[in-house]
Amino acid sequence: MVSCLPDTGERVLLSLDRKTGQTVWRQTVLTAPLEEKHELNSHASGTPATDGKMVYCTFLDGDKMSVAAYDFAGMQRWLVRPGEFHSKHGYSSCPVIFEDKVIVNGDHDGEAYLVALDRTSGKIVWKIPRENKTRSYVTPLIRQIEGRPHMILSGSKSIASYDPRDGSRYWVIDGPTEQFVASMVYNGELLFMTAGFPDHHILAIRPDGHGNVTDTHVAWRTTENTSYVPSPIVVGDYFLLVADNGIASCYEAKTGKRLWKERLGRRYSASLVTAGGLVYFTSDDGDTTVVRPGPKYESVAANNLGEACFASAAISQGQIFLRGEKSLFCIGTDAAK
Repeated sequence: MVSCLPDTGERVLLSLDRKTGQTVWRQTVLTAPLEEKHELNSHASGTPATDGKMVYCTFLDGDKMSVAAYDFAGMQRWLVRPGEFHSKHGYSSCPVIFEDKVIVNGDHDGEAYLVALDRTSGKIVWKIPRENKTRSYVTPLIRQIEGRPHMILSGSKSIASYDPRDGSRYWVIDGPTEQFVASMVYNGELLFMTAGFPDHHILAIRPDGHGNVTDTHVAWRTTENTSYVPSPIVVGDYFLLVADNGIASCYEAKTGKRLWKERLGRRYSASLVTAGGLVYFTSDDGDTTVVRPGPKYESVAANNLGEACFASAAISQGQIFLRGEKSLFCIGTDAAK
């Protein structure tokens, strides 16, 4: 996991023993002045990624994106700065691993870009411009569609699909709004996008096509109770999301028919996660509501952490990990290994 030590400006990567929570090692990735940010952002918001051999993390160093690779013993293997990054809302890019590459979204208020780095060396494999030069915080989604890999993301005043091997673009949809935070999801048939500034939209998109498909590939759309920050989720026949103001909705994924809406809490930033057919909604106040997807609203459980929580839950081997404002929580059984 990552963290920031505000007194020193250190951005750190930590390895914890999952059984005890004790720190195995802590490494300072970089030290830099604290960047300007949105009140709901942090100075260590990007989620690390691992390929089972290395861990990849990214922070902002002044006005430079910094991406680093560490082995499991805590040794730094490389650190590179592939481009600038400017945003009054701060930094929150998450690295994504594809084949021999680490891909990072550099959408910002300047010469925006997407960049792929060699996993072994950190050298740039490809780097492509994002023409609308507007900040966004979307993690690219990579899925195999019609026999070829697609890397899909919203942002830069558009929704687009790229070939993650070389950065070439398959298709693009203009808009439907300016800024994006929530990442997209895919159910094997449709892609789903939600965004909320300045216009509010939920789109279901057919993933085939070539070139500009703005007028041809939107399967359904709504502008009601969209989410801006929390990423949605799709489970079976159902598409679920929670608006930042706490109103949760469940849609029939194929048609866009809204099956129910329910106010769950005051404010939400964390993305939805699923396990065992259930969906977990965690509020900024640390309340987690567990919901069974279906045609009617069904709450299975509700729990409170006792402190604020803005980070998305991680689920692994029967345990749920939640990064609260002050503490890291592991919820599960001792039997998990």
